[in-house]
Amino acid sequence: MAQGSLPTGTAEATGTAGATRTAETAGAPGRRPGRLKVFLGAAPGVGKTYRMLDEGRRRARRGADVVVALAECHRRPRTEAMLAGLELLPRRRVTHRGAAHTELDLDAVLTRRPEVALVDDLAHTNVPGVLHTRRWEDVETLLAAGIDVLTTLNIEHLESLNDVVRKITGVPQRETVPDDMVRRAWQIELVDLPPEALRRRLAHGDVYPPERIDAALSHYFRLGNLTALRELALLWVADRVDETLQRYRSEHGIGGVWETRERVVVALTGGAEGATLIRRAARIAARSSGGDLLAVHVARSDGLVGSSPAALARQRQLVESLGGSYHTVVGDDVPAALVEFARAENATQLVVGVSRRGRPARLATRGVGERVVERSEDIDVHLVTHERAGRGLPRPAGTGRLTGARRTVGFAAGLVLPVLLTVLLRRLSPDLHFNLTSQTLLFLLAVVAVACVGGVVSALLASLTASLLLNYYFIPPTGRFTVHGVNNVLALVAFALVAVTVAAVVDRSLRLGRRAASAAAEAATLSSLAGGILRGEHSVPLLLQRTRETFGMETAELRPRGEGGGRPDAPEIAVPVGDDGELVLRGRALPATEHRVLTAFAAHLRAALDHARLAEAVAEVEPVKAADRMRTALLAAVSHDLRTPLAGSWAAISSLRSREVEFSPEDREELLATAEESLAKLNRLVDNLLDMSRIQAGALTLRLQPTAFADVLPMALDTLPEAPAAPVAAKGLDAVPDVLADPPLLERVVANLVANATRHSPPGRPVTVAASVLDSRVELRVIDRGPGISPAHLERAFAPFQRLGDTDNTTGLGLGLALSRGLTEAMGGTITPEDTPGGGLTMVVSLPAARPPADCPVPAL
Repeated sequence: MAQGSLPTGTAEATGTAGATRTAETAGAPGRRPGRLKVFLGAAPGVGKTYRMLDEGRRRARRGADVVVALAECHRRPRTEAMLAGLELLPRRRVTHRGAAHTELDLDAVLTRRPEVALVDDLAHTNVPGVLHTRRWEDVETLLAAGIDVLTTLNIEHLESLNDVVRKITGVPQRETVPDDMVRRAWQIELVDLPPEALRRRLAHGDVYPPERIDAALSHYFRLGNLTALRELALLWVADRVDETLQRYRSEHGIGGVWETRERVVVALTGGAEGATLIRRAARIAARSSGGDLLAVHVARSDGLVGSSPAALARQRQLVESLGGSYHTVVGDDVPAALVEFARAENATQLVVGVSRRGRPARLATRGVGERVVERSEDIDVHLVTHERAGRGLPRPAGTGRLTGARRTVGFAAGLVLPVLLTVLLRRLSPDLHFNLTSQTLLFLLAVVAVACVGGVVSALLASLTASLLLNYYFIPPTGRFTVHGVNNVLALVAFALVAVTVAAVVDRSLRLGRRAASAAAEAATLSSLAGGILRGEHSVPLLLQRTRETFGMETAELRPRGEGGGRPDAPEIAVPVGDDGELVLRGRALPATEHRVLTAFAAHLRAALDHARLAEAVAEVEPVKAADRMRTALLAAVSHDLRTPLAGSWAAISSLRSREVEFSPEDREELLATAEESLAKLNRLVDNLLDMSRIQAGALTLRLQPTAFADVLPMALDTLPEAPAAPVAAKGLDAVPDVLADPPLLERVVANLVANATRHSPPGRPVTVAASVLDSRVELRVIDRGPGISPAHLERAFAPFQRLGDTDNTTGLGLGLALSRGLTEAMGGTITPEDTPGGGLTMVVSLPAARPPADCPVPAL
């Protein structure tokens, strides 16, 4: 029998307990979790529900077991027609505060257990009385039970974009969905519609009923709003696609560049040409919509001539001002480090400056740009000229150590250079009359040159070769090897000692220079890290990303100490972080010289973790501090404002009880009126204080029900303690739908706002109370023509015990606006101050419109 044929009472009878029991068994071992597909739109009316139902029909035709758990058709005929042929589950009827509502029947879906469930409006807030507060929590339960879910969502309801959408549209969204919930979706499909087409749909009545069209077109559905929301949706989906692509490339070990999005990497050395390169790279990235700009500085272990920390700091500011990001990596081989970074970021283009070295130096050794081109493969490399090209001093090409090639050259020079010098002296000595001393010094100079190039072994070889050649050709008797006398022995020993000493000094200077340069590179890296901390980069994810980029690793993560899980094909480096955690890097083998810097990164990570814990502790203490401030302010205010009505009523009653004075009937009536007025004022003050304390404690009891503004305003005016100082005019209250509110609380909100407006309006200038509809909310505007409030003081006006513009403490506790905002927010609404055109202040109360019992007809089964 179809589940939809069950009576409504069956769903209510199972209730929350049944859903709880089913949810507990949903995640049984061996059951595949359900897969979520989200139909994401930029705004209401783009066709998300229609597309979801179309997908459900397509899957049903393929043989899948599909049910419509909940679909909000909003009385749109084309959308309702898509329900034909699909099984509809009955909704759960919930009575809350005297009003009937319908919600997703989670227990019925879990009992029916289809393959695919269609659940509309993921961000919806459930009426109290069902298992979960939010509909996305219902969807999580269905997914845990192994049921695939198709759902819909507007970009405005994403938690991370809530503030951005509010700035664009001016409408706050209280129904939000965590980004992580949507990111976990198996598929995200963008339902796109151009803004002009959506406005045409709206004007033709395909989205909202006629009475709401004009307000929607002039407010939320303005062309600029829709264009901005569409761009947000497109970019958010593009980022999710990019995350999926990066994860796929990482899992499959794909190192090649896939040109799905232009990513331009610019290499910075800290030289004067950096600004030119950055601007050139920014122009390249700007040619493609959505292109990324990344600047990278390689801190080499042998240092970089001309690298200025101040210049790098200025260049970082320039990059960030152009919308790019700045990165620092460590590497001995600069071209390799640049290309590895570009590949890790899936960069498509690499911008490198033309070498600052002169032509002779470029002929002797190739520059960084040329070597980058050789390694780049499928990455486009731009060699950009600049005003410093070819004008700088040559940079040392070595790495600060005796490489194998250098030793080979030294060994060959130790054999060849003495021979060449011998040939040259044999030809020139007769003409230049070189004596033995000059010849010996020239051979010694050749030995020193070989020692500077090739080290100790090459120096010893050169000294032996030079001493033998000198002995054979230039020391009498010539033409034979003779070691004759102390002088010849001393000459040979001196050659060897000089060679070894010079070679040792050269080797030591190279090692010291390498250490100094390495220390300078470490200092530059740590300085960059410290600068990031000072700029507020305290979050652990940012530091982990920075660590991964700096050391050129594939991944960087924090995990409990001793826990395994590394890939066997990737080297793993673990550094302790705190007492029970460790920083784990995977990718390349890390040289011992870089471990000290890595330890510093681990220390910063530990500090970031401690900072996060302290922030949580501060967040827990802040409500206590706020309550303490509230109590202090309350005592300070109550000391006067409660005493005045108490003193007035006390004096009136004491006079009436006095037997010493005989009062006339008129005097007695006046004293009784004074006592009654004072006691009424005291009662209102106590009510306000009690309500404010309930709001602060979160213990305010609400009875939400459909409420008409037209009924609330007369009652609010009747509760005012005295006649309004200015006349009050109502406008459009009968033309708007009811709102979901607590009538007595809404009455107090309106009374406080009207009293505040009439108190500040000039004599004879009326206060206007007007209502209009915006999307699914109704707005009430209380408009006065008073002095208004400066923008700097707008928020202060809503602080308790604040009386802006008052010069004494006789005008009340200053709780009116604070209490009104607290009561409105408790009912799911907002109060926003605006400037009145022509002068004055407008208070805008926005509340959700009361929904009809059923937005979508459910056909009988």
